[in-house]
Amino acid sequence: MDATYDLLVVNGIVATAADVGSYDIAIKDGKIVLLAPTGSLAGLATKKTIDAQGGYVMPGGVDAHVHLEEPALFGGKGTSADTFESGSRSAIAGGTTTIVAFAPQEKHEPSLLNALKQAQARASKAFYSDYSFHILVSTHGQQGLSEFPALREEGISSLKIYMTYEALQLRDSEILDILLAARTHGITTMVHAENGDVLNWMTNQLEANQLFAPKYHATSHPHLIESEATNRAIILSEIIDAPILIVHVSAPPAAKTIREAQTRGLPVYAETCPQYLFLTREDLDHPGFEGAKCVCSPPPRQKTDHDAIWNGLRNNTFTILSSDHCAFRYNDEERGKRSAISPEYPVGRFKYIPNGIPGVETRLPLVWNAGKLSPQKFVEVTSTNPARLYGLYPQKGALLPGVSDADLVIWYPSMSPFQLKNEMLHHNVDYTPYEGYTMTQWPRYTILRGQVVYDRDNGGVVGEKTYGKFVKRGSSSLPGPRSEGAWNVEAF
Repeated sequence: MDATYDLLVVNGIVATAADVGSYDIAIKDGKIVLLAPTGSLAGLATKKTIDAQGGYVMPGGVDAHVHLEEPALFGGKGTSADTFESGSRSAIAGGTTTIVAFAPQEKHEPSLLNALKQAQARASKAFYSDYSFHILVSTHGQQGLSEFPALREEGISSLKIYMTYEALQLRDSEILDILLAARTHGITTMVHAENGDVLNWMTNQLEANQLFAPKYHATSHPHLIESEATNRAIILSEIIDAPILIVHVSAPPAAKTIREAQTRGLPVYAETCPQYLFLTREDLDHPGFEGAKCVCSPPPRQKTDHDAIWNGLRNNTFTILSSDHCAFRYNDEERGKRSAISPEYPVGRFKYIPNGIPGVETRLPLVWNAGKLSPQKFVEVTSTNPARLYGLYPQKGALLPGVSDADLVIWYPSMSPFQLKNEMLHHNVDYTPYEGYTMTQWPRYTILRGQVVYDRDNGGVVGEKTYGKFVKRGSSSLPGPRSEGAWNVEAF
């Protein structure tokens, strides 16, 4: 007799963005087919049963900000340590079943579609997790703008722009053009909001005073340049009435500005990351060059700022919590962090330290361990809202029978405290900025479309790098423009 189900997950505490309860889950053909009260599925025919033993069972994580296999884009030598293969392997070992990486347009390339096709060609049969891409727009041009309808046909509904980095920075008029085209075609625009001109000026002032060490990276990125750019991005989006997401928000004043815009009903969304909940600018001031391990942009802030960022997660200022995994090997003198060191600058020049830290595997465990979010809020910001914002819901980020993919992360009911070590992780990086953190939880199982791809107690990563699929995305299901129809300049 054929099994009724492919997999049963029983005796778990099921948490979604809306509810927590004791349920058993039935899975068939890669989909959630039934949620039923604990014990009610006993005796049904199944190929496999997982006893969750009172541990939490949640939708698989959706990490919508992951840099993998990217060339040097930011004016320095750094190139990504993680490939699509190693980054997605790390993701599933940390409970994330879907990632949205970037297809970067280079300055000399006028086409956005070509950037997407190049990324897709490299990604084919290289993902342990399911995946999609944001388009990373580095240049303004009519060809790129004209390709927005074709991007939507390819299942791409988001792009990222920068207000900083000389190699990527767009002027305000260029941003307005992109926002207008994005509004017209139902595309969500992600914005790296820092004032690049002021950042460069601050950097020049520091170097003129012979201040080169990693800790001065934080000095060159004060709250003010993030807050100013955040306010300006919101104003530009309000002119067009276009939804935007401010990425990796670190500064409480910027969060306050975002909150005020949301209170006025603007379609302004925000993202933060674990580095702004756990790291501080003091981590950049370790002996010698060690502080470079924590150099990212915006930089970690003061410990006293952490509470405001946690509060922003709890009160909906932050729609999503992503990793912004952008990893560089520390000891790589050609393409990694140490490429900023030379005989003339033995502690490096902070302006040339590749910006970014690893975090795709530690995102969920760090935040879940902290115990500062309810299970529902945790699922909301790490899975459901990213799926909704980026057109993946309810296929991803939910446990809706007959609709949702059977993507799950199952936690232990309890664990003895242990120290986080880089050797535990599955990325292609020679350090973690969270080395030595005390942990009391880690995913026990990660399940992708009904298949166990990570089993911590029995083999670790047991999935195949060819199992991950590209997921076509629709438009965001979160509120969009406040006005209907085409943008009207006469409204002003």
